[in-house]
Amino acid sequence: LLPLLFLATLSPTPSLCYISPAATRVQQGSTGTSDYRTYIVLVDPPPSSAGEVGHRRWYETFLPSSHIGESGEPRLLHTYTEVFSGFTARLTDAELDEMAKKPGFVRAFPDRMLQLMTTHTPEFLGLRSGTGFWSDTRYGKGVIVGLLDSGIYAAHPSFDDHGIPPPPTKWKGSCREVRCNNKLIGAKSFIAGDDRPFDFAGHGTHTSSTAAGNFVTNASYHGVGMGTASGIAPGAHIAMYKVCTGIGCEESAIVAGLDAAIKDGVDVLSLSLGGPTSVSFDKDPIAIGAFSAISKGIIVVCAAGNHGPTPRSVINDAPWLLTVAAGSVDRRFDAGVHLGNGLRLNGEALTQVKMPTSKSYPLLYSEENRFCGNEDHVPITGKIVVCQAMTPMPQYSTIRSIMDAGAAGVVLFNDEADGYSILLQDYYSRVVQVATADGIAITGYAKSAASKAVATFTYNNTMIGVHPNPIVASFSSRGPSPISPGVLKPDILAPGLNILAAWLLVYWNAKSRQARPPDRALSTSYQAHPWRRPT
Repeated sequence: LLPLLFLATLSPTPSLCYISPAATRVQQGSTGTSDYRTYIVLVDPPPSSAGEVGHRRWYETFLPSSHIGESGEPRLLHTYTEVFSGFTARLTDAELDEMAKKPGFVRAFPDRMLQLMTTHTPEFLGLRSGTGFWSDTRYGKGVIVGLLDSGIYAAHPSFDDHGIPPPPTKWKGSCREVRCNNKLIGAKSFIAGDDRPFDFAGHGTHTSSTAAGNFVTNASYHGVGMGTASGIAPGAHIAMYKVCTGIGCEESAIVAGLDAAIKDGVDVLSLSLGGPTSVSFDKDPIAIGAFSAISKGIIVVCAAGNHGPTPRSVINDAPWLLTVAAGSVDRRFDAGVHLGNGLRLNGEALTQVKMPTSKSYPLLYSEENRFCGNEDHVPITGKIVVCQAMTPMPQYSTIRSIMDAGAAGVVLFNDEADGYSILLQDYYSRVVQVATADGIAITGYAKSAASKAVATFTYNNTMIGVHPNPIVASFSSRGPSPISPGVLKPDILAPGLNILAAWLLVYWNAKSRQARPPDRALSTSYQAHPWRRPT
């Protein structure tokens, strides 16, 4: 996200325009049934210059005579005027066929459900407070960063406005949160039935703080990563457009948020979301809408995706998007595995044991229980269990069962695809994660020494200056573009592996619509979510 923020400060205004595709056929994806489906419909602009009301009336001429569906829900869900001329509506296949015959109809896309992608980073990037490039750009002051995400937890200290001036006069947006200020200047929801931009999922809070969170002193995660945390542009303003839930992100809501952000006057747009595969540029409403944003001088930055290391797995690969891959920083939350043969292997652990014992424990590994299972009920009390991590889903319940059964600890090693990219998870127990090569060494020792194999753990908290760095995270999607191989994507690499950033400090009770403290109170302001997109 760093390059785009500084580019925004320079206010680029590329001379581009959007030309509607000539095709008038409805895109594939219809079911041929009478069931209602949601479609994003592109049409010609109104015959004469019209405002919001005029556009809506023009769009309604394309709808069936009844603007209310059989279920009583409105047909027209969203209207668009900035990204393109069009709307989102609930239609049957037969109604869509009739609409396609009307003059002014361009094309329609079935609405898709997309998914969300994920303290030391500024220092790692060479940014120093009070001097150099960071200071010269005034920490992003005056820049408005818009995020299309899952909402925001406005009460987090990352969104305090100390030292932040009022937004520029060009800002036309509004903020529907109780804690709006000079930092959080915009917050809207485009989720049907949920008019609050509160972040139930945590993802939007995480990405917002990473991009433009204010300085927070004495931040850490249970003592690791201690320091002053901030986003890359701590002086910038934040505008959140809630277009996602914990389930996913409806494409029609994303386009609505994009449309609103252009009207509001953002300088930068961040989309940490995408589908499982890339879509042809002319059939992707988000890519089309982003083209309109670019034509108005707004930089649009997107996640490359979390489908690596497979080649040609990159998403958000339209040439006009700034597509960002995830890389590591030079920090490690160090935990060592000392084997009985004298070999010490460097691993990582988010839970650092403050006063670890020097006692050695027997190592237990078997191919039958390679993935941390114990179906044959082998005694594990007082032993360190060695097993392979399963991605992308953390093995929380399995690890908890092992520890509850009396294990002295767990060594969790990467599979071959993840290699040296350790995707840290907090298992809240004596669990050390190691790279693939180290896992091979440990399992080899456990097999050869059999019942005499022993190991012990050591913890060294946070280590800086780790090499090599940066490396591309294993999960980060690779290029080139699967749609157009001549387009080399991703464009840039940015820190996105094991990044500490803001997270929810409360849980939301949907029934009472009130926030409540978590069951297990967090003692810190930050939580690690390494699967999030690079920021």
